Amino acid sequence: MPSQGIPYYTVDAFTDTPFTGNPAAVCLDIDDQPDEAMTRIAREMNLSETAFVYRAGVDGVRRLRWFTPTVEVPLCGHATLATAHVLLRELGTHGPIRFSSLSGPLTVHAEDDRLRMDFPSNPPVEAPMPAGLAEALRIGPSSRRHRSPLFAASGKVALVVLASEDDVLATGPDFGALGRVALPGGLMGVAVTAPGANPAVDFVSRFFAPWVGVDEDPVTGVAHTTLTPYWAARLGKVEMSARQRSARSGALTVRDRGDRVELIGHAVTVAEGRIRVPKRRSTRRSA
Repeated sequence: MPSQGIPYYTVDAFTDTPFTGNPAAVCLDIDDQPDEAMTRIAREMNLSETAFVYRAGVDGVRRLRWFTPTVEVPLCGHATLATAHVLLRELGTHGPIRFSSLSGPLTVHAEDDRLRMDFPSNPPVEAPMPAGLAEALRIGPSSRRHRSPLFAASGKVALVVLASEDDVLATGPDFGALGRVALPGGLMGVAVTAPGANPAVDFVSRFFAPWVGVDEDPVTGVAHTTLTPYWAARLGKVEMSARQRSARSGALTVRDRGDRVELIGHAVTVAEGRIRVPKRRSTRRSA
């Protein structure tokens, strides 16, 4: 639809309250757009992720891609939730919604007034803390008084496990120093996490990813594909209540299903419109 522009929605994910949770842009009808256009649109949107969803194939599966303002990423939970919300709630598509992605097949189901995402599990393995990471995170005082915080990493996300929720809240990274820390290959960022102070909340977290152009992500689905198996093993639970304690804050229910995890949350549309993508200028010169 080049003359009318690319339809898009802005959706706050993992919340039922506008202007909280994690905002994502969802762009439709982008099948004919080159990667360069997606990169430019994501930079223009300037959100932690912009999702680009292709038309459904004959099997009903849609290709889904995610871009930060600087790079394409292999998995994004909140932008997947936002995309499914647009398809199910705004466009009336019959569920479940099935996507193909760089992380394999993803499925989203309606569960009462929330949406349930089925993602691959990324369990972490304990490893030595990378040099400079604890210092760059500037973690809270009680964790500094205890033995060195546990560091564990999956193929996508690293965890730094702190002593208390207060320490998670007190963490104040030096993002310049943090972005210079050499993480193990393939990691998108680091989640600091601790048990919840409220008995109704099993664990809390914050997520930092300056390596992919996002200093602090408000609510991070992909981090919970690693947080879920970690806390399920530690707490002996299959279903847990999680809170991400960023300034915008967000809530989700997580379920450990062995090699899969389920992430369940609300989403709310806050804007819609069309993006005008300029035509590329020809670089050919007249003879």
